[in-house]
Amino acid sequence: MDRQPSDMDLMKERFAKLLLGEDMSGGGKGVSSALALSNAITNLAASVFGEQRKLEPMAADRKARWKKEIDWLLSVTDYIVEFVPSQQKSKDGTNMEIMVTQQRRDLLMDIPALRKLDAMLIPERRQMVATDCQSSPRRAIGCIAKMYAISKGGSVNQVLKASMAINAQILSEMEIPENYIESLPKNGRSSLGDSIYKSITVEFFNPEDFLSNMDMSTEHKVLDLKNRIEASIVIWKRKMHHKDGKSSWGSAVSLEKRELFEERAETILLLLKQRFPGIPQSALDISKIQYNRDVGYAILESYSRVLESLANTVMSRIEDVLYADSLTQDPSLELCKLKPSTDSSPTEAQGSSPTTEDSEVPRTADSPTSRTLSDFMGWNFDQGETAINKKSLDGQFRKVLQRR
Repeated sequence: MDRQPSDMDLMKERFAKLLLGEDMSGGGKGVSSALALSNAITNLAASVFGEQRKLEPMAADRKARWKKEIDWLLSVTDYIVEFVPSQQKSKDGTNMEIMVTQQRRDLLMDIPALRKLDAMLIPERRQMVATDCQSSPRRAIGCIAKMYAISKGGSVNQVLKASMAINAQILSEMEIPENYIESLPKNGRSSLGDSIYKSITVEFFNPEDFLSNMDMSTEHKVLDLKNRIEASIVIWKRKMHHKDGKSSWGSAVSLEKRELFEERAETILLLLKQRFPGIPQSALDISKIQYNRDVGYAILESYSRVLESLANTVMSRIEDVLYADSLTQDPSLELCKLKPSTDSSPTEAQGSSPTTEDSEVPRTADSPTSRTLSDFMGWNFDQGETAINKKSLDGQFRKVLQRR
């Protein structure tokens, strides 16, 4: 009988792959340590959370595996240090300033913050359904009200916003790879296209009006716009740093106008990130992650990205259930109708992080594959009891709604 590998065996295997840079031949053709760690955190999250399709209690073994293995990977940051001045008193009572090592400042601040966000998010996935929803369909309204509070002003929303902010900050601090710069056109107009360029460089600019006039009907179009905007920002920033005119990046556009255009593009980019939090990584982000050599940045970026993706998935599930609840508030709507696509915002998570489910085409109530609130919540009824229980559940909803 084969024995289960011990934690020590698993740890040896994990760190051996990291040291080899994922090149198991040992030929030295592997990726950098930074990218290997980034991939390890991303793949761990995908294997642990990738099949979490409903709001349901997380299996204890999966939760334990996540905590154990993420601790292994984060332990690398304990040995990334910097010298800082410190006071030491000698034997004769004289104070001396010496240099001591401590964890690098960004890691010292961000790793505990991300661990706290992790601790806030994982219990929510376990408790949101376990407390009320799974025990009885009769408690559905109370559970939905609780999830509504969580999604609008509670832990999941906090984790999403905080992890997005940390991830954006880390990516902004990463160096832009030379091969990305070399792939850019020579000016912002070429990157954006004439239509977008004219819209950004008008005298009176409103970012909301700009976005409302853009075609963002698909995820691909949103990502393409994001790529164009980011490329133009890089071009304009480089031109401002080469304002002496000696570089081939030089231009007749004044420094003040270029700075104004860059600020407008930054505003558009910020609005895009807020409006479409689940959009995949841009070409610039992917390039930064791929060519980054700073192990600390790699860990912070991948950990925050994983938490952002996970929080976004939970929020999406909550919204699904809230929508199913809203169907009960209108007598003309059937409880078993599917949630239609209310907007065109993409729901896929970044990079190779866990993704949310694809949007489904709405079906009629008579469709054999249509889902009810019970399906959203993961309740299972025997086939013979389905009609009775659905009718009873609908009646419970209506009674509660009448008391509102």
